[in-house]
Amino acid sequence: MTLETDLLMDRRRLKRRLVFWRCLAVGLAALAVLAALDSLGMSWGGAHVARLTLSGMISDDRRVNEALARIARDGDAKALIVSINSPGGTVVGGEALYRSLSAVALKKPVVTVMGTVAASAGYMAALPAQRIFAAEGTVTGSIGVLLQTGELSGLLDKVGITAEAITSGPLKNQPSLTAPMTPAGRQVMHGLVMDMYDQFVERVAAGRNMPIERVRELADGRAYTGRQAVALGLIDAIGGEAEARAWLANDKGVPASLPTEDVTTGSIASRAVSTSLVQIVGSVWKALISQSVSLDGGMAVWQRTAD
Repeated sequence: MTLETDLLMDRRRLKRRLVFWRCLAVGLAALAVLAALDSLGMSWGGAHVARLTLSGMISDDRRVNEALARIARDGDAKALIVSINSPGGTVVGGEALYRSLSAVALKKPVVTVMGTVAASAGYMAALPAQRIFAAEGTVTGSIGVLLQTGELSGLLDKVGITAEAITSGPLKNQPSLTAPMTPAGRQVMHGLVMDMYDQFVERVAAGRNMPIERVRELADGRAYTGRQAVALGLIDAIGGEAEARAWLANDKGVPASLPTEDVTTGSIASRAVSTSLVQIVGSVWKALISQSVSLDGGMAVWQRTAD
């Protein structure tokens, strides 16, 4: 290998190192700017209407609550549309969403659009909105609390298994899978359910501006169609996102021309790490490696075999 060749290879290695450190510096600077914008509650898309989509079972999701906190302080988000398609979830999950959405509603217009179903905790999440829309066939309501358990002592007896429990008090193992619920245990569990039920009823009464006695009449656990819910005062009108945007424009002065941006979980900086930074790393990799091999992504799919 000649001296000229050695010098050329050293120069190429030096150039690759410089590219790497320059790209890394640019990436870190971009992340610092994004983190600063996030801490100030600023977005990078300009004025818009935010859309939060809630689907499936509702649970206490810290990332969703943090995203709503960012929407509350984001001056570019002029309103929030909450799109709900959920049969319900945990009491704590519904409560957390209720509180987070209530905080947003104190600062900007919030409107809910119900999909196929928005019941139980799904209905609770709709309550902070100043306006609730649903389709005529939407299943909603189901105001109530369910605590369900199982009891296997009969099965254990049949297979010859004996279960024993040492507890610090008579109610510590209530409910139990291995023993019938005692009258005292049933009374305590019912008290828990009714206290959570009372909290739900109070939120409905506050959100819908209805007397608690009237809410209790409607809150026997049954579901209602969207059309029934309008007549009962549980929601405001029949409609979808188009009607929600029209209401925002006519009643809240939010221009219909503003784009709608979906709410994503995670901070601006963390989202940049998972998107833009991936592209930066890819560019650096190509700059450092003279040849690259690209493989098709693999997907494992379970398929039922033919009988």
